Amino acid sequence: MPVARRWVVERTCAWLACFRRLAVDYEYTPDSHVTWLYLTNITICVNRLR
Repeated sequence: MPVARRWVVERTCAWLACFRRLAVDYEYTPDSHVTWLYLTNITICVNRLR
């Protein structure tokens, strides 16, 4: 089953790589990095709703 879900992980990583701030580790704390991940996911979801 993990092989069948591999494309989900690869697609998610590809979407996140489109955001330059997440492609390079600019953040000093893990909390700020997690915050940027949340903002990125919110942006992706809002763009899909359009």
